[in-house]
Amino acid sequence: MRGAGGTSGGLGQFFIGLIMMCGGFYMLLNAISVTSSFGMGMRLYGFSAMGGNYNVTSGMIMIPFMFGVGLIFYNSKNILGWVLSLGSITALIFGVISSIRFSFRTMSAFDLIVILILAIGGLGLFLRSLKTLDENLPAD
Repeated sequence: MRGAGGTSGGLGQFFIGLIMMCGGFYMLLNAISVTSSFGMGMRLYGFSAMGGNYNVTSGMIMIPFMFGVGLIFYNSKNILGWVLSLGSITALIFGVISSIRFSFRTMSAFDLIVILILAIGGLGLFLRSLKTLDENLPAD
């Protein structure tokens, strides 16, 4: 009988590693808080030109979007309408993504060590089960 992935690696290592890895990465991702300060008046982009600093807000991104949608409804083959609409939506999506902040919740060193051992140790066991074992060595 072949082991995990068609190799001579152990099925026990495969499942133990998979369970450890899934549990560890679940606990790691569960410990991350995601916040956003996105709003229609929020500064998405900023640039300097001619001695001044200028900000582009998310509400300003909607102005070319509205013109683009109007042009598309007037004539759906109008390239300018499609460029304005798709460009505005793309800028809005990038602005939302760039406004996201990730932070780690407070935990003890023991909690973090357990999470990392489960995640990385499980990954190591999982990958070890997929490699072919030397036939001369006894299996674990």
